[in-house]
Amino acid sequence: MRTARRFTVALAALTTSALVLSGCSSDDRPDERSPNASGDSGSESPPPPPDAPDAPALEPLPEEIPAELQPYYQQELNWTSCGASGFQCAALTVPLDYDNAGASPDIQLTVTRSRATDPDERIGALLMNPGGPGASAVDFAQSSSSFLFPQDVRARYDMVGLDPRGTGGSEPVECLGGEEMDAYTLTDRTPDSDAEIEELLAAMDEFAQGCEERSGELLSHISTIESARDMDLLRAVLGDERLHYVGFSYGTKLGAVYAGLFPQRTGRLVLDAAMDPRLPTLNTDREQAGGFETAFRSFADDCTSNDDCPLGTGDADSASAALLDFFAAVDAEPLPSGDPDRPLTESLATTGVSYALYAEDLWPTLRDALSAAIDDGDGAPLLDLADSYNERDPGGTYGTTMFAFPAISCLDSPAGNADPDAVRAALASYEEASPTFGRDFAWATLLCAAWPVEPTGHPVSIPATGATDILVIGTLRDPATPYAWAQGLADQLETGILLTYDGDGHGAYGGASDCVDSAVNSYLLDNVSPEENVTC
Repeated sequence: MRTARRFTVALAALTTSALVLSGCSSDDRPDERSPNASGDSGSESPPPPPDAPDAPALEPLPEEIPAELQPYYQQELNWTSCGASGFQCAALTVPLDYDNAGASPDIQLTVTRSRATDPDERIGALLMNPGGPGASAVDFAQSSSSFLFPQDVRARYDMVGLDPRGTGGSEPVECLGGEEMDAYTLTDRTPDSDAEIEELLAAMDEFAQGCEERSGELLSHISTIESARDMDLLRAVLGDERLHYVGFSYGTKLGAVYAGLFPQRTGRLVLDAAMDPRLPTLNTDREQAGGFETAFRSFADDCTSNDDCPLGTGDADSASAALLDFFAAVDAEPLPSGDPDRPLTESLATTGVSYALYAEDLWPTLRDALSAAIDDGDGAPLLDLADSYNERDPGGTYGTTMFAFPAISCLDSPAGNADPDAVRAALASYEEASPTFGRDFAWATLLCAAWPVEPTGHPVSIPATGATDILVIGTLRDPATPYAWAQGLADQLETGILLTYDGDGHGAYGGASDCVDSAVNSYLLDNVSPEENVTC
């Protein structure tokens, strides 16, 4: 069941704009430690925390609920059976614009829950979010609760998923149709000429204009701050005084923003595979490229130890060079994939490789896919991996994450690079962070520069003064959310407790480590936080 959970999170774990054009440790993991132990596991010592970037503090909202919002906070939900067995669904009414709640139209958000199996010992509702931004928390709760959380947690909490505005069943953002998206994902993301740069910019413009035409006013009101306010509204409607929450990847930013806005209403928050909201987009894109480089080198060390590794039997450096040679080859001549309209291009190949780096369980699949492509000229297995990442089904329909992700990201923070000249100037720093993926990440940052809506957010520090202990989890070799981000988030939260997992993959809770699971479950059930700076 661990594998299923890791794959679910991998699908949801798009955390920057870098791959939108296109989410597990092995059994041979380090010895695990008691959640009350301290120090490292003997495999790798955590690096020192990074220097704190300068960002203004997120100010909490007033504790008193404004009169114009009282009707929303006092609404009753109409629950009906839906989805997985034991789950109910309802529509939560929220204002499109919280600052103009009286004049703004309302929107409907989809929420699901399964009730605590031991109601006499119920602690409250446990909201969850798998990340993205843009992944469906409703789907995640219904598909993952039964194996992500042990029975004793499910006995004492209602399992709750709320699709954030603009995602899943909550007024989802729409941008392009299936055939248009197929063409979009074929676009060359590492242009080698002025003509290819123009093609990339035109594709981004078409995508952004499609979002504006199909989604309209919604695009201006799907920020993380607005989604955090929706969560507080749901908390009240469910009858809880405090919000209990488990968030992964982008879900950690959503949870941290909630704590910053409503510290007095914060209950037990678990933030796994954490993001650092202080970082500007340029930093997050570049550092995430470095995270994928770290993950690739772990994969390469494993692959090159076998005689049949398609990237050779040297070391991680030679494997990276071999992969770049392969990318260059498919850039020059895409590989057949079985679909004449969708050959394996460099962009799709990069997406397929990147997806497989989210979880160590996918490494054998990646080796086989690279062997098929490099040795046999068959691009189909890598295309399948890319389609999984892009949430493209066999019928050619794309999931809403591909649209909601850039829409939320570009609203939350200004673009990292404003134009091709800025990308060229920054390119060396991206390639230094990631020789393998740096160019791809650098050029893809231009999508937010083409966005039709001005950003309403900016980098912030979140002290969440007055909040209860908040448990922050970081994995040393996480590809999508580098470990330094977890250090940064725990450091800025006045009550942040950092729990480190010495392992690979994106996210740690839910089967990667008994040590991590024990610490989280004790926190959720008994409100007992681990000691500072524990490494599992």
